[in-house]
Amino acid sequence: MNDNLVKYKNICKDCGANAGVVTCQPEKRMISLNCDEKMPLNGINGVKMLHKYAFSNFQSFYERVEVDLRIDRKTALTEWMRELPTGERVSKLMAIIGPNGGGKTALLKPMAFMAWFFHDSFQIQPSANMPVTPHLAHSDEPSEFEFVMDLDGMLWRYVLRCTPQRVLHEALYRKKERFNYVFIRDWNNEKSCYQIKQQEFGLVPQEADKVRENVSLVSWAAQYGVPLAQKLANIGVTTNINYLGRVVMNDNWISAAAQHFADHQKQFSRMSDLLSHWDFGLTAVELRKIPAAQPIQPGMMMQPSQVQEDVMFAFGRHCTHGKEFILPFNLESSGTQGAFVL
Repeated sequence: MNDNLVKYKNICKDCGANAGVVTCQPEKRMISLNCDEKMPLNGINGVKMLHKYAFSNFQSFYERVEVDLRIDRKTALTEWMRELPTGERVSKLMAIIGPNGGGKTALLKPMAFMAWFFHDSFQIQPSANMPVTPHLAHSDEPSEFEFVMDLDGMLWRYVLRCTPQRVLHEALYRKKERFNYVFIRDWNNEKSCYQIKQQEFGLVPQEADKVRENVSLVSWAAQYGVPLAQKLANIGVTTNINYLGRVVMNDNWISAAAQHFADHQKQFSRMSDLLSHWDFGLTAVELRKIPAAQPIQPGMMMQPSQVQEDVMFAFGRHCTHGKEFILPFNLESSGTQGAFVL
């Protein structure tokens, strides 16, 4: 596990109350985790909020780490929270503070992996390893994942234990009066097969028995039209990382974000103020229309009017040693680009 880990409390902006705890490291800069309708669970098909997630032996973390977004009901309700049909209050935001290499990105990767596992693991080659990287000092031990969310007005809990080669245990629980299993899948090492039991999941047992070792039963069942599995498989994660690491920004992302801010001036002003505060070299953000090459369809004759079109793009205003200069945003730091796009 990372050295010198501390408990970082998510403090309510308005009342100062504790709004959840996450294990992390002290840092010089900050990223934020928005658990409202965009990240990490984005409201598709009835998903409202992520309540908590935990993992162990994954990437640079060996010991169990839990990210808890739940808030005590005694805490005054503010715009940073949401009260849910399940009766719980959940924080929309959490800040993770720590130095470069401190594990901030690794703290987000488990949810990116789970989104891939639910949605895309069915497409993996039968002989391929899953994109799970245990801690290098414990590579012979399985990785474990767990999360709790609300879906269709009920609480759901999911648990996974696996190696890169095989799922060892996978289970989904739904809470009515208490958590009851929807399915439980366990690897029988002696028989080299899975033992699977279901309650109201809806996958034909003969098809469940065929599930591949490197595929989630959720992803597998979704291919057979199981409604609950299809809902779960379509859960989205919106983030600037995937299970491999940080996603490199491109000009199209910057242009799309610039157009959004051009259409929402209040958000633009707030964004410019925040980025200028976070990036020590930035004094302001400007939006400008610039000409961009327009794609020409194969076989079409290029006309002058088709060669260029104006697109919105972002520029950073800088001032140093008494001189002011402008940089296109694709030359800004990756952290500043990521904050602008998100």
